[in-house]
Amino acid sequence: MASRLWASRAASYLRISAFNRGFASVVKNMKYADSHEWLKVEGDSAVVGITDHAQDHLGDVVYVELPEVGTAVAKGSSFGAVESVKATSDIYSPVSGKVVEVNKELNNSPGLVNASPYENGWIIKVEMSSTDELKSLMDSDQYSKFCEEEDAKH
Repeated sequence: MASRLWASRAASYLRISAFNRGFASVVKNMKYADSHEWLKVEGDSAVVGITDHAQDHLGDVVYVELPEVGTAVAKGSSFGAVESVKATSDIYSPVSGKVVEVNKELNNSPGLVNASPYENGWIIKVEMSSTDELKSLMDSDQYSKFCEEEDAKH
């Protein structure tokens, strides 16, 4: 009897913790666009993905449309899309440059965008044509505040 009571308590605890998620995580030392992409600078290149906030609002990702390596991307322009059980959303490049690598793992495991948005769920690597564009992106504190204000409107 005691084990059944413990199991139901554990189940109700897990249910509560899974749905009372609070604010999405934001990683320091990254840059953020107001279209909910993150960017991590690595020399002249940048790794790009969608934020935890974005994947949380999308729900379970079922497909990621990736660009071809060598594709030119422009700051603020769409380079691909993320399809979830709820909607399809364009992905916008936070900087201009050329795609030098795409995360092929997403072809088989698009859920990496949900499970690990800042690490295994990265989408493209871009060779930046100008690091000046980084100045217009938000830091982690600015992005957190932006998300809180955006969520308050909805």
